[in-house]
Amino acid sequence: MQSVTPRPARRARAYVRVSGPDAVDYLDRMLSNDVPEEGSVDALLLTPKARVIAPLLVWRRGPEDVLLLTEPELGEVLSTQLARMRFAAKCEIELEEHTSTIVFEAVPGIPNRDYGVRAVEVLDAGLEAAGEETLEQLRIEAATPRYGREIDDRVLPAEAGLDERAVSFTKGCYPGQEPIARQRFRGKVNRRLRVLDVDGPPPEPETAVVFDDREVGRVTSAVPGRALAYVRVEVPEDAELRVGVAAARLH
Repeated sequence: MQSVTPRPARRARAYVRVSGPDAVDYLDRMLSNDVPEEGSVDALLLTPKARVIAPLLVWRRGPEDVLLLTEPELGEVLSTQLARMRFAAKCEIELEEHTSTIVFEAVPGIPNRDYGVRAVEVLDAGLEAAGEETLEQLRIEAATPRYGREIDDRVLPAEAGLDERAVSFTKGCYPGQEPIARQRFRGKVNRRLRVLDVDGPPPEPETAVVFDDREVGRVTSAVPGRALAYVRVEVPEDAELRVGVAAARLH
């Protein structure tokens, strides 16, 4: 059966431009991933203890021009943090205003890896587009964490799977690098973000995930039939779980 291409959909964003002769060097010293020569990468701005300040889509717009796309509530936080740490770096940091449309076709734009299928984020497009809620099923099925739901000050990047998509382990120093590297090479996580199949109504965030009458996790986001949850790593792959009144299992 041929799959149906999802409709274009709006995505709420905040946009921070970093430009100038030291822009790329400065961001390489601040972010968890290298600024690309072209195109986009996922990255994080972290505290020294590796808690997430802001998840980012980093777009190399020109030789001295980088646009950071983040969640709408984090624009001021991101620009303030970057400006505060800039010191002598020759770069300008400023908020920009755009609109983002997620398009699931091969069109010019910013590659976006949040939805488990090929997607491009197009700025200021005059396209007819659905609301952002139509993206939620794809986001959850792709196990993509979102700030304020799966990402908060309780969560380490490795628990959310962010070390696999938003962290370079070969780049130079940046805030939070030491605990990130220590977690990767010496430690282990006790829980991970997992997709659940849910036989029942979508559970509310913070609903407990229960296995053998023991709480083993918590739900963070849900749509009909699917949920994202942090689940302890020792839970068997074939475990029969419960979330609220509903039966569930690891997807």
